[in-house]
Amino acid sequence: MTNKDLDTRFQEAVEIASNMTQASLPQDVQLRLYAFYKQATFGSLSFNHSESADLRNAFKTNAWIQISHLSIDEAKEKYIEIINSIIQK
Repeated sequence: MTNKDLDTRFQEAVEIASNMTQASLPQDVQLRLYAFYKQATFGSLSFNHSESADLRNAFKTNAWIQISHLSIDEAKEKYIEIINSIIQK
């Protein structure tokens, strides 16, 4: 597939996810989607330790760090896979 195809599929998956309620997704799935989205849109995290970091942000940052080895395209594919698996249920 070309990058345009991947980008189009990714944007469609993001749109589907934005219409889902947080209550409809387990927290581990929410964290994975967050991490893949961040990796796909920003690339690898450059860690910036903040004194105002709370537990929720720590979990989000940790999820992103765990997948930071993925390329932007790989992260988009993983994001799309999760959304597709959710909507097929």
